Amino acid sequence: MARDNSIVVERLVREFRKGPRAVDGIDLHVAPGEIYGFLGPNGAGKSTTVLMLTTLLPPTSGTARVGGYDVVREGPKVRSVIGAALQEAALDPLLTGRDHLRLQTMLQGIAKAERKPRQQELLERVGLTEAADRKVRGYSGGMKRRLDLALALVHRPSILFLDEPTTGLDPQSRTALWQEVARLAREDGVTVFLTTQYLEEADVLADRVGIIDHGHIVAEGTPAALKAEIGRPSVHVLPCRDEDRPRISALLARFGEPLGDGHDLAFRLREGLGLADVIRAMDQEGVVADDVELRAPTLDDVFLAKTGRTLEGAATAEEAAAAR
Repeated sequence: MARDNSIVVERLVREFRKGPRAVDGIDLHVAPGEIYGFLGPNGAGKSTTVLMLTTLLPPTSGTARVGGYDVVREGPKVRSVIGAALQEAALDPLLTGRDHLRLQTMLQGIAKAERKPRQQELLERVGLTEAADRKVRGYSGGMKRRLDLALALVHRPSILFLDEPTTGLDPQSRTALWQEVARLAREDGVTVFLTTQYLEEADVLADRVGIIDHGHIVAEGTPAALKAEIGRPSVHVLPCRDEDRPRISALLARFGEPLGDGHDLAFRLREGLGLADVIRAMDQEGVVADDVELRAPTLDDVFLAKTGRTLEGAATAEEAAAAR
């Protein structure tokens, strides 16, 4: 019988003593082999959700089944089918990368004859063969995150939890990790639950995304479908002089509603309007700008529309293009 590598969550709650509900009755269904991107700002409930789904934190109420097992009543079985690379990598600075993998293969009960081949396979997969015999204290942040991913994959889990895996990484390391995560889902059929603040990360990798804010799921769907809900593009203007900002802002307000906190001159255009309408009005009123740009809807726009604020994390367009 094939393993069930789905995630099913119903009315999951986690309430901390003397504090608000970090997770407030959420429902989730992640299909087998799917990459599910879980978006939200710091404090929204992303990491708390992951801790509950990986059995590291008990829910206050509600149910969650991971790999077909209940996270409260069948914790050991859940842990046997999942891999997890959380925000803080538990690495010993005095051990080498190979030492870590050797220890992990032993702890996971890998057959003795399979240990060395599995270690080498994972070192090659995450690009650490040349650094395998160096102590981890000399690793860069990106190398540590890649080693942490390799450790999570030692026992060939059917479900992988990645909690903000690329935070603080350089573009090259981030792109390399994106490619490996995509390969795991595409070639090995691994279900991936990915929490992130990076919008491009979710856009590039995720089959579906859920947006959480203040413990609630405020939107869910494919990246394309969520962006289609917003539908309308935005216009962004860079003034030549700061003193021109109020005048340009007043002009743009005729064409749509402002985005962000009002500091950026960015407006969501009303239906039927385009960049030519804005340029024409600027020419008629003698308004000069260094740059005028029309942008298609993004996941950040979706988050803004659902919550009234923006996510603080974003990868660069170059990183997103490289990952694609």
